Amino acid sequence: MKSNQLFGLTRDVVKERYALRAPAGFVPSCLPGWTNCAAIVQISPAMGARFSQIEITLLKNGEGRGKTGPNEMMAYVLEGQCAASLGAAKCPLAAGGFVYLPPETDFHFHRPRNARLLVFERKYEPLAGCDTPAVLAGDAANIPGLPFMDIKDACLQTLLPGDPRFDMAVNIFTYQPGATLPLVETHVMEHGLRMLAGQGIYRLDADWHPVRAGDVIWMAPYCPQWFVAMGSQPASYIYYKDINRAP
Repeated sequence: MKSNQLFGLTRDVVKERYALRAPAGFVPSCLPGWTNCAAIVQISPAMGARFSQIEITLLKNGEGRGKTGPNEMMAYVLEGQCAASLGAAKCPLAAGGFVYLPPETDFHFHRPRNARLLVFERKYEPLAGCDTPAVLAGDAANIPGLPFMDIKDACLQTLLPGDPRFDMAVNIFTYQPGATLPLVETHVMEHGLRMLAGQGIYRLDADWHPVRAGDVIWMAPYCPQWFVAMGSQPASYIYYKDINRAP
């Protein structure tokens, strides 16, 4: 019997201003439109967030069908392969690939080959004078990592354009062992984060937590945050934030 089963131990912490969720505590659920899939709702408005972050594993013959309605979605392929039909666009997706779905977009994820998706979803906020973004597909492998604040051992990949049409950003941060965020960030933006590789220590509010690949973090606006990569391998995470709109 595992110790967490025997003693009720968990690394999960859910507070008013942040949450840390470890895979050992994940419980799959069913989502409308997704069949033969295992969905982990990692972050949602039920927690206090203003967006949702869901990890979806497409099992044999699994598929997801629906329409974004007033919401926007960003799907990133954590592993495996699948096909995506997004309105009139058809996108083959493999690990590291991603698609952005604007409001009122029909979608169909299908033909999975060990596919696991990370999905960020929120209500889109139109901005006067700006068009709504179109469907966008890309691959993280084709996006260079640039030094963050001139720190060569902490590199940032920006997956979505930063122009005012977009009210969300999704980035990948990669740290060499020992590299850190250069400051304790405290800002109006909300974050949803998933560790992709490696390990480190994350400061959340006034607490410090060891984190590793697979862990999930929610950070509310103005939650102080900081990270250091530890161990012998680089650490990386993908994260969401809201941008380009008045608070």
